[in-house]
Amino acid sequence: MNGATKSPFLPVSCQSMMVAKAKEDLEQEMVEKEEEKEVYLAEKAPPIQTGSMSLAELKTLCQELHSKIDVVDEERYDIEAKVLLNTREIKDLNIKVLDLRGKFKRPSLRRVRVSADAILRSLLGSKHKVSLDLRANLKSVKKDDTEKEKTVEVSDWRKNVEAMSGMEGRKKMFDAGATQ
Repeated sequence: MNGATKSPFLPVSCQSMMVAKAKEDLEQEMVEKEEEKEVYLAEKAPPIQTGSMSLAELKTLCQELHSKIDVVDEERYDIEAKVLLNTREIKDLNIKVLDLRGKFKRPSLRRVRVSADAILRSLLGSKHKVSLDLRANLKSVKKDDTEKEKTVEVSDWRKNVEAMSGMEGRKKMFDAGATQ
């Protein structure tokens, strides 16, 4: 199972049997194609016995082979021309499709305000009358509490720096932190 993903639905033994069966089928298909190729070549190009031919017969054989090659080349050229024509047509049609997509303007979308009651009414139907006040469930915050937290004692920072400088200042900070 090289690179194969494991299916959660089949046991590993079943998966390995399926992979083995697929390999056998692929090998059988390749053998059949090879046999078909040999049959086709034997039918279309029978082996040539040149040992018993005279020089004139060899020349006529070469001319026949050249004429067959010319016919095959003409057919190949015609098929290639058709393929090129079809690919050009496909490219042109793809370009037309892309042009048509680009010509249509998408309308600008407007924001629609819908209340929670209207959404619930549309989801639950008209028989359910549920009123939902979303603002009632919110926690109320008093402005006075937030303003008190914002006002922090502002003092002269230079005095604070001078008082805390040196080892004694660090000791004061340590002592102040321990008492809190």
